[in-house]
Amino acid sequence: MAYISEVNMSFSNDMDDEYGKLFRRMNPPRVVIDNESCKNATVIRVDSANKQGILLEVVQVLTDLNLIITKAYISSDGGWFMDVFNVTDQEGNKVTDEGILDYILKSLGPESCFTSSMRSVGVKPSMDHTAIELTGCDRPGLLSEVSAVLTHLKCNVVNAEVWTHNTRAASVMHVTDEETGGAITDPERLSRIKKLLCNVLKGSSKSSEAKTVVSHGITHTARRLHQMMFDDRDYERADDDALDENKRPNVNVVNWHDKDYSVVTIQSKDRPKLLFDTVCTLTDMQYVVFHASINAEGPEAYQEYYIRHIDGSPVKSDAERERVIQCLEAAIERRVSEGLKLELCTTDRVGLLSDVTRIFRENSLTVIRAEVTTKAGKALNTFYVRDASGYPVDSKTIDSIRQAIGQTILKVKGSPEELKNGPQESPTRFLFGGLFKSRSFVNFGLVRSYS
Repeated sequence: MAYISEVNMSFSNDMDDEYGKLFRRMNPPRVVIDNESCKNATVIRVDSANKQGILLEVVQVLTDLNLIITKAYISSDGGWFMDVFNVTDQEGNKVTDEGILDYILKSLGPESCFTSSMRSVGVKPSMDHTAIELTGCDRPGLLSEVSAVLTHLKCNVVNAEVWTHNTRAASVMHVTDEETGGAITDPERLSRIKKLLCNVLKGSSKSSEAKTVVSHGITHTARRLHQMMFDDRDYERADDDALDENKRPNVNVVNWHDKDYSVVTIQSKDRPKLLFDTVCTLTDMQYVVFHASINAEGPEAYQEYYIRHIDGSPVKSDAERERVIQCLEAAIERRVSEGLKLELCTTDRVGLLSDVTRIFRENSLTVIRAEVTTKAGKALNTFYVRDASGYPVDSKTIDSIRQAIGQTILKVKGSPEELKNGPQESPTRFLFGGLFKSRSFVNFGLVRSYS
């Protein structure tokens, strides 16, 4: 009887899945882009058949275009998904670029029905590069050590994103072979890369947890970083955590018993990609958003979600409630842009990331977040750095680094209060300045940050 029951359940699930596919084909998504009804934003309306993860797919498309979501209204109760987004470009203007508008229509409209399943979930093969995922305990100079090992192994970092949070670090790096410019496929070489990087992540503490994964797949980098840090339990805080409560997002979870929803409210400082980070986390924690309202028109962002677990139940216990709060706090904090922002651009070459981060390390700066991209042979790098001792960055240190690289080459962003006038530098502090100068950095320039 048990076997028959399992067969019947499997058949029922298959039928439900086939019915869902048929329903979505009979009811393709409809996207309307309106630049008239709102004075200061472009309004994007999306109506489609509902499915698990669809909200994240829509938000991901808008976020990856570097659009700012100032308001949103979401409803997906029942078999239909309806939402409205007010968006602007990075300068706060309406979106008028025909290329971007056409991409939104193609990505979210009827043409997306048969291709969107790979956009947010899963892995797509790639022979252009090898993907390396790293997680471990954060420490000053870690990125410098990792990039130095990759350079020694004749690997070129063409794209990378690095996050640090709550003493943990995670990175997704795309590397190519120095000689061929393509993916690294030799199993023995891949095994050696994995082993050496794992040793670097462990550092001097052999008991330190570290993980290295090498693949030839393409995943959405930001979503993968959230998953990696979640798996690494970066949301767990020590009882003596001294972080100022005022700096934390205000997250609350209560149950609305009449409707069997859990209501999640989040109030925090607004920043780019905030909505993606929260929706991504709720989705990966297996919660379904039935209704939501987002307002981020000012410096503060307010988000409200009506959720149930994928099994249909609201939050069941105080322990589950606390876990949801901690995970959402962590998701928001991971991409907070603390520290000084340094931007540079140059012709890409093997060892570039290693040279740049080594200079930071030799000048007692630690990288707390980084984005490295390569486009048309140009390396576009953005680093968020702070003093390794935890104090504000010494302005003389920054001046010396800029002098070593070139005053017009390295652009410094960030608030003036992030800098301080420091004591006299040690004469050995800039030991590698001359070496850095001697390398081919004459093409450095300013690149806009899209974080």
